[in-house]
Amino acid sequence: MLKANSIHKSYGQLQILKGVDLEVQQGEIVTIVGASGAGKSSLLSILGTLDRPDSGRLFINDIELSKLNNKSLSDFRNRKIGFIFQFHHLLAEFSAIENVCIPAFIAGTPRAEAERRANELLELLGLKDRINHKPNQLSGGEQQRVAVARALINNPALIFADEPSGNLDSVNALELHELFIKLRDDFNQTFVIVTHNEDLANLSDRTVLMKDGLIV
Repeated sequence: MLKANSIHKSYGQLQILKGVDLEVQQGEIVTIVGASGAGKSSLLSILGTLDRPDSGRLFINDIELSKLNNKSLSDFRNRKIGFIFQFHHLLAEFSAIENVCIPAFIAGTPRAEAERRANELLELLGLKDRINHKPNQLSGGEQQRVAVARALINNPALIFADEPSGNLDSVNALELHELFIKLRDDFNQTFVIVTHNEDLANLSDRTVLMKDGLIV
């Protein structure tokens, strides 16, 4: 599913990633843990194609992403990768269903089909009665579930999450963690998650520890 070989990344003179190797299988929930500054978020950005490594090779579904030009990489990211962030990054002026539909519209999905899929996802995530609410009318947990639906709208091969429960209280955090498990069990969805949350790490299939720019 995902294979990263000898990923290096520096910013100026600061070497962040020093030769990271990682493999993730289909339907696996992998959490990446480690102290602040270990390189976790930098690695997640590269694995999610938001940034390019200085050297190394990255494959998703046997496609070597370093060989794609920027336009092809952007299209691949839109169709094959979903993102969930600590701060949901919903657009305040749009309703829940409109926020969920945005990646589908970017991919060229017809409006009726995108809205049908968005309705299905929002109902699955317990938001059937909230589809027309704007973000400021939703609780923190509801906003994050909208963000999960948005990540799922294009049926991605992989979902990357950066501290997805970091802005939630303990009850909503647990509900989000259990939702990841349900999506893995019901749809064989694959997750790579950066987290400081020990409960989420303990629920995952596998935890990898980063230290000083390497997986140890």
